[in-house]
Amino acid sequence: MSEPTDIDNDEEEFAESTLIQAIENQIESDNPPAAKATFNKLTLVGYEREDILNLMAHVLAVEIDAILEEDRAFDTEWYEAALRALPELPPQRN
Repeated sequence: MSEPTDIDNDEEEFAESTLIQAIENQIESDNPPAAKATFNKLTLVGYEREDILNLMAHVLAVEIDAILEEDRAFDTEWYEAALRALPELPPQRN
């Protein structure tokens, strides 16, 4: 039987890969436009692809946490502003 930490790690890896996939889909579809613009900006200033995707996934995770906590719709305006502010990470929303 696996240790509980193995389960936690598996869930964390799944969540991370799902967030990364969502970001890649946003970049590819150019929706929202801030996703591709942010990716291009960070690439131009020398960030590696993996680091960019992780930063962007962090922003998406903060917004998803806020959605769940506040029981509200996705805040596209906040999300796009937070993406455009990268590499500065947004504060945790409460």
